[in-house]
Amino acid sequence: MFAARGIAISFSVFVMVYCALSLAVCLSWQRIWQSIQQQPAHRIADFLFALRIFPLLLAAVVTAVFTVPSFLLLEPRSIDEPIGAIPLALGLCGAGLAIFGVVNATIAMRKASRAVSGWTNGARALKTEIPVPVLRISPALPAVAATGIVRSRVLLSGAAESVLTADELQAALSHEVAHVRRRDNLKKLLFRFVAFPGTCALETAWLEATEMAADDVAISSASEALDLAAALIKLSRLGAIEPPVDLTAALVHSPASIVNARVERLLAWNEQRLVTTQSHSAWYGLGAAMATVAVFAVTYSQLLVHVHTATEWLVR
Repeated sequence: MFAARGIAISFSVFVMVYCALSLAVCLSWQRIWQSIQQQPAHRIADFLFALRIFPLLLAAVVTAVFTVPSFLLLEPRSIDEPIGAIPLALGLCGAGLAIFGVVNATIAMRKASRAVSGWTNGARALKTEIPVPVLRISPALPAVAATGIVRSRVLLSGAAESVLTADELQAALSHEVAHVRRRDNLKKLLFRFVAFPGTCALETAWLEATEMAADDVAISSASEALDLAAALIKLSRLGAIEPPVDLTAALVHSPASIVNARVERLLAWNEQRLVTTQSHSAWYGLGAAMATVAVFAVTYSQLLVHVHTATEWLVR
């Protein structure tokens, strides 16, 4: 009974913190997003990803660092009290949330695996100078896409290869290599694991930002920006994957508004866009983190007592 009660309380705390923070993110992310529009695209993408994952990480930390230790250290093992209806219900919700996340991520992985298997049937490896294997595929779509999480590959359709010039093709491949280096497919998998109602708009904003971030990595001059814009326009005429396949990073995909915004941005490319307006040393972040850890280390015992009191109230 002691172990069952501990598990129920841990899941209860996790689901309450996770749902409360997820709701707060859903209600506030657009204001924060608007305030950072002048930042480089990669910073916007990284911030939106961190904001999306923040509820899961903080809920896990609160549960593992505070709830579980407070229960194990301060809860009497000799008292055989039953599990209350509230922690039992919340515990079941927490367990269900975890199971749903695992199932949702597994389904996305299987769908992506089946799609990639179909695309690469009869594919041939190409010799290129980029550091990621490139396969020429028979289907016209996806025209250019980065697939895989552990063993990443770039898929290139024969139709795309025939309509692009050498410079346009190089820009398109460099864009996909940027996705591989930024682990964007892995991030998409994490989004499926932490699926929550009302976060679709946030994920779409992240997708737009990460595409623009990959554009910035792929180009270093106005001529390369024009090459990538031309590649986007030409490949958009071939069509996009409908519906978009999760866990793949296609150069052209739905919604079309993202492609249009990227083309406009590339046509107005400016070297100054890549220069960060503010320079923040990593030492500031490290110092703040160490100060936070020090504060928690000093007050940890007292915090455990308060957490245990709160969980006792939850049980009653």
